[in-house]
Amino acid sequence: MKAVKGYYKDFGGQYVSELLVPALEQLEGYFKEFKKSKELKKQFNELLQEYAARPTRLYHAKNLSEKWQAKIYLKREDLLHTGAHKINNTLGQALLAKMMGKKRVIAETGAGQHGVAIATASAIFNLDCTVYMGNEDMRRQALNVYRMELMGTKVVGVGGKMGTLRHAVNEALRDWSSSVDYTHFAIGSVVGPHPFPEIVKYFQSCIGKEARAQILKKEKRLPDAVVACVGGGSNAIGIFSAFENDKSVQLFGAEAGGYSMKDGEHSAALKKGTPGILEGSLSYLLQTRDGQINDVHSVSAGLTFPGVGPEHSYFKKYGVATYDAINDKEALKSFQLLSQFEGIVPALESSHALAMGEKVCRQLKKTIKKPLVIINLSGRGDKDVAEVQRILKQQK
Repeated sequence: MKAVKGYYKDFGGQYVSELLVPALEQLEGYFKEFKKSKELKKQFNELLQEYAARPTRLYHAKNLSEKWQAKIYLKREDLLHTGAHKINNTLGQALLAKMMGKKRVIAETGAGQHGVAIATASAIFNLDCTVYMGNEDMRRQALNVYRMELMGTKVVGVGGKMGTLRHAVNEALRDWSSSVDYTHFAIGSVVGPHPFPEIVKYFQSCIGKEARAQILKKEKRLPDAVVACVGGGSNAIGIFSAFENDKSVQLFGAEAGGYSMKDGEHSAALKKGTPGILEGSLSYLLQTRDGQINDVHSVSAGLTFPGVGPEHSYFKKYGVATYDAINDKEALKSFQLLSQFEGIVPALESSHALAMGEKVCRQLKKTIKKPLVIINLSGRGDKDVAEVQRILKQQK
């Protein structure tokens, strides 16, 4: 769905300080120019192909298919340069920053994949870069912190000892409020005030366009279902965008179920949240009755967020997609399963999608003999291996 004046029906908007409104209007104007520019779009597509290594493969996971008695394809975003789908967006946003004459970019990151991707794009375009990251996420994702620093990016820990993605977003917004004249906020997901959700969707839509063309070529038909993990929701919107108008294709989003569905023990904003305003946008979020944001948890740093993008909120309310929560144990099981059955180590974020994919197959087999399912493998799991090893040792 295209945002209408920044809204996806009931969700979205611009709930920000008046100081930021001119910057958002400027950004929207430049984004419209970007979409009209054949030269900029050509440059962006060349970067995706020659640098990021698009198109990514649509891989038939034969061993997994046999185990689940379905036909499973994995959209291999993990094969991209930097190891996740985030590079699609950051290359586009770095181009936007240069177009606007901004010499500095800032970003928030959870698992560090967006942080690494914006550090990479900043190195290419010679931009000064600062990334805000929760202190707990820095502990869990030490490898990605060093990768960012290696590329010349300043990584700032925030939120106290247990700081996570929401604290990083807050600090990035504060920075942008005081430096907007020379700084571009390269937000990493389909969250935040308009036009950010629309911009990120535009740059991530290559995932869905490729997947649609690839499955039609391989199978001569559309899939029965498409599955992706959802934190803020950029990889999911990227792949859902090509199928959202196909009534024959069911869309499934996997949120982080954490330890349990008790308040503070999960990050499932769509399953357990209520509409409210967070980070400049109206969407489903995890909050108390008086509007205070709940603590959240997930084994996956990239899904540890109390809100979700406004378009996913629209998808949930109006039945465009179905969302459910995958708990930590299920995600860890899928992390090991894909590694052992296909020789592919997935990101913990993507492991949530895999666990959801198994459930979706069981559900579809009630009416379809051998379902055809695409699972978006949003990133690779190198960054998570040490943390998974630590957790599994504790469980023994």
